[in-house]
Amino acid sequence: MTKFRSSGLSRRSFLAGTAALSATPVLAQQDPNVNAVEIERDITPVTRRNISSFRTLDWQPYFSNLNSGAILVDIDSRALHYWEENGRYHLYPSSVPLTEDLTRRGRTRVTLKDPSPDWRPTPSMKIRNPEWPDYVPPGPDNPLGTRALHLSWTYYRIHGTHDTRKIGRRSSNGCIGLYNEHIEELYEMANVGTQVLLI
Repeated sequence: MTKFRSSGLSRRSFLAGTAALSATPVLAQQDPNVNAVEIERDITPVTRRNISSFRTLDWQPYFSNLNSGAILVDIDSRALHYWEENGRYHLYPSSVPLTEDLTRRGRTRVTLKDPSPDWRPTPSMKIRNPEWPDYVPPGPDNPLGTRALHLSWTYYRIHGTHDTRKIGRRSSNGCIGLYNEHIEELYEMANVGTQVLLI
């Protein structure tokens, strides 16, 4: 049996260090040069961790078929799972709602694919944050990033973000956020009618 006590390294600290290294790919995707407008909320004092729990899942426990593909969003692990109709699997880190009262769980579907989303705050957002603009056109300051998939629930979307610090965190007002390059991939694969389950 190997002991990890030499040079002051315990087995526990070795395992903790290994776990931290496994999260490095997610942290490495942050871009400190992004100069985006913080419209949704300043997440710095609220959330200190920016790590999604990556584990692969099978679709069968969640969906009866893969007709038009299937999207599963795991709020707790902050990950979006997507299965193409042919069974090919994709896993993306995501941002999720900041609090439980902003979180909606259950079954929905993609109702609209928006290739150049603009943004308007919902009435409840405007009440909470009256200083927010009434409208933000498509572009680098838009909190919906470069693509959006509208869901059958009013105001809910899966979308990109220019503020990469939000990914892997509880940081949204209800939507599910992805890195722009990931929402662009998902946008090309998903269809209007793709089934979506948030758990």
